[in-house]
Amino acid sequence: MVEAYFRRSPLNHLGLAARASADPAGADIVLAERPHRCQIVLRGDAGDPAFTAALHGATGLVLPAAANSFVTEGDLSCLWLGPDEWLIVGPGGGEGEVTARLRAALAGLHAAVTDISEARTTIAISGAHARDLMAKAVSLDLHPRVFGPGHCAQTGFAGANIILRQLDDVPSFEIFVLNSFAEHVWRWIEGGCREFRVAIAVH
Repeated sequence: MVEAYFRRSPLNHLGLAARASADPAGADIVLAERPHRCQIVLRGDAGDPAFTAALHGATGLVLPAAANSFVTEGDLSCLWLGPDEWLIVGPGGGEGEVTARLRAALAGLHAAVTDISEARTTIAISGAHARDLMAKAVSLDLHPRVFGPGHCAQTGFAGANIILRQLDDVPSFEIFVLNSFAEHVWRWIEGGCREFRVAIAVH
């Protein structure tokens, strides 16, 4: 874990805070970076009651019941990445405590807990035309009948590997992208938004 003083967003040099809109409510698309989130990769056996009980006891979370879905409890979410792999996401600054609780609860079990909070940033995209923008870069079927609130997926976005999730019916999406690809993805998004009214928000 990096001390807060030394943390720098991979998009810090773009000056997003200075470009933020005072009132983004009228925009077709609202963009934001949500840096320094708690991001923990969890590996284990979903069929082991001891594993699921330890997870719930340490975080209050249960595993998602379906592939490519996520569940939320309080400030934490658990995203399905594979049959034995999940991403736990939460507010920044809490990753050390959550990691420690998980490792203590899962001690002795066939499981692994890895804090990757410094590896990725999060780009938020919301608004009436957010899905239209996403469809330009993602090969997934994002029709609301197929991909809606509570869904997530690992996919490609303009040549970068991302984790995508939809939060609500606005629609609001979050893109988890490796820091080294964050500027490329952000600039692609801004270029793909030119036909829409766009606002930048600060989170």
